[in-house]
Amino acid sequence: MNVYEKIKQAIVTGLYKPGHRLTEESLTKDWEVSRTPIREALKQLEFDGLITPLKRGFSVRVFSKEDVRQVYDLRAMLESYAAGQASIHRTNGHLEKMKQANDSYEMALEKQGQEHVERIDAIVKANHVFHDAVFEASRNDHVRELISKVVVLPLIFRSFYWFDEKNLFYSLQNHHTILRAVESGDVERAKAAMTEHIFRGRDYVLHYYEGGGTDD
Repeated sequence: MNVYEKIKQAIVTGLYKPGHRLTEESLTKDWEVSRTPIREALKQLEFDGLITPLKRGFSVRVFSKEDVRQVYDLRAMLESYAAGQASIHRTNGHLEKMKQANDSYEMALEKQGQEHVERIDAIVKANHVFHDAVFEASRNDHVRELISKVVVLPLIFRSFYWFDEKNLFYSLQNHHTILRAVESGDVERAKAAMTEHIFRGRDYVLHYYEGGGTDD
């Protein structure tokens, strides 16, 4: 993982929170590298829309409620298309990857006595594997690339840390519904299930966001 990827991960996972000031000097200390790769990383992160320029340095971008709505709407369009295409092009390998991801999600969900962050980290990982398997099964690299750029919105990554048990459970049930539709080759059902799944997440994030929630 290069320094750009490390800083990007720090932003999307909330290590560097919205509004956090980033300078070449502070980042060289954080990541123990020279200024040249830091400078290049900052240029790319600004291009990605994850940071905004200041008179001196940058700050991690603060996303508005409208940003959240627009990103989730775009996710719904792209991921529902991917799910529909996955219903046509999926292989047994893709289906097995989705099933294993759901099994991992369920195992993490059942470990209620586990440290919260560790447990949610496992759920986030399983969720990523499931969605990635759908993208792979769609056999459309362009859609996959577009989605990879859309989901860098930090709120999307951190939303699982705000979910209560009911919403964590519902998310897994949505995955099962999507999997059944993809496995049976039901294009329209797969698209509808994925859209419902994305919009459920959007509504929860907006509810949390509008309530002034914070993940500090």
